[in-house]
Amino acid sequence: MSESALAGEAAALDAADELRAKRAEFVLDDAVYLDGNSLGALPRAVPARLSDVVEREWGRLRIRSWDESAWWAAPERVGDRIGRLIGAAPGQVVAGDSTSVNVFKAVVAAVRSVPGGGRGRDEVLVDAATFPTDGYIAESAARMTGCRIRAVPAAELAGAAGPHTAVALVNHVDYRTGRLHDLPGTTAAVRAAGARVVWDLCHSAGALPVELDAHGVDFAVGCTYKYLNGGPGAPAFLYVRRDLQPRFDSPLPGWNSHADPFGMSPAYRPADGAVRGRVGTPEILSLLALDAALDVWDGVDLAAVRAKSLALTDFFLRCVAAYAPGAVTPVTPAAHGERGSQVSLRTASGDGRETVAELVRRGVVGDFRPPDLLRFGFAPLYVGFADTERAARLLAEAVGA
Repeated sequence: MSESALAGEAAALDAADELRAKRAEFVLDDAVYLDGNSLGALPRAVPARLSDVVEREWGRLRIRSWDESAWWAAPERVGDRIGRLIGAAPGQVVAGDSTSVNVFKAVVAAVRSVPGGGRGRDEVLVDAATFPTDGYIAESAARMTGCRIRAVPAAELAGAAGPHTAVALVNHVDYRTGRLHDLPGTTAAVRAAGARVVWDLCHSAGALPVELDAHGVDFAVGCTYKYLNGGPGAPAFLYVRRDLQPRFDSPLPGWNSHADPFGMSPAYRPADGAVRGRVGTPEILSLLALDAALDVWDGVDLAAVRAKSLALTDFFLRCVAAYAPGAVTPVTPAAHGERGSQVSLRTASGDGRETVAELVRRGVVGDFRPPDLLRFGFAPLYVGFADTERAARLLAEAVGA
């Protein structure tokens, strides 16, 4: 298909896009930004909200803002807003800490919540291609709970869970390849084996529907600075299924999760509900920036987000095939049921770093994983089809196709 035909198709797709008005709610420039799978774009409402938090709530109200500005309840309030985007009813998600800290809480608590955890059930399954930190944390959590680690390809985890398994830690979307793993099937199989499952949603929350309650997920964690646009270092989130909350035994019992935090008792007594996931004083500035960023999701249908994501990635793959045949090879699965909102390509030249640097010089922002993997994240709220066609065309130029 010719360049003019693909450009014309992109214009028609943008005109018919039901999410196109959302683009105006973000701070963007002339570059094609395809790195929302690493850091989401800035929603326009955030600077003014942060200014008010700093100047009025902190500057004038000061300590009164814990009550008068509802700072104290922010982790649960923001958690419920995230919950709507990951299929969790209110009262099961708390926002705060980092993904790594929440992985640690979830894995240890999952082992502790299983009958025989750390004894007869002494195995922690991890996705063999997991993000490195998840693996490091899981290994530490296993040592702490008397378990051993067994790394298994994510596609094989459902069959690997057995009588010795305490918990399986799985990435919903592979950060390198963009492969979407089977959350419903894996969850059902792991639970049928008598074990718990912890899902890492860093590369799926805000990119596609995630139905945690509907599929009986035990625990889930995720970051908010990618597709949820919370900003660099934004607080992560922790989901604990409602019926597991009374058995949620956190390895980090801080004063913020105490049933009577201001009683200052030397003995720990956990609060009820999602509050148990809290540890220390909430990170108010970044938490309220995230709260403002989540306004862009008001009224958004996740099914429409998923449909556009698949349409964008399909179109990108078609454009790349037309403009750069043989110069790059798709690594991301073609099947919709196995694809997140990311396209990863392997360069024939083998120099991913230089290719991405050249793309940036030409006005396309993506990223790479050594040595030769190019990653492009498609955030449906602000990426359009004309952006997608332009990115593929400039990619072809960058690789000399």
